[in-house]
Amino acid sequence: MNEEWQRLYDAALSVAKPHDLSGSMCVGSVGAAVLSEKGNIYTGVCIDTACSLGFCAERNALSTMFTHGEYRITKVCSVYMDGTVMPPCGACRAFMLQMGEGAREIQVLVSNSGTAVSLGDLMPYCPD
Repeated sequence: MNEEWQRLYDAALSVAKPHDLSGSMCVGSVGAAVLSEKGNIYTGVCIDTACSLGFCAERNALSTMFTHGEYRITKVCSVYMDGTVMPPCGACRAFMLQMGEGAREIQVLVSNSGTAVSLGDLMPYCPD
């Protein structure tokens, strides 16, 4: 894994700290880090609920980035609490594809060995 991916991996893992908020909500079993086009790293955690109101760490990290006035990413890394790299789910992939021009080129870490692929390669038949 190169230095930039290692920084994203470390940032994602640093927030992957599960915490039960209640009998129906747990946060933080997955952490994500996105690298903005300006070089900033934003993190987020998953929010798991007993119904469909929770959301993924990737969309949480992107929401944080949007809140800070940035709207384009170049890389994304998601990590389970045990350190295993987890490629984004289909909903997160579709969300990122809707981020506009260049979204298909977003690089996604897909393994702990440092393998990364473009979002377009993960979603090859999705319309532009």
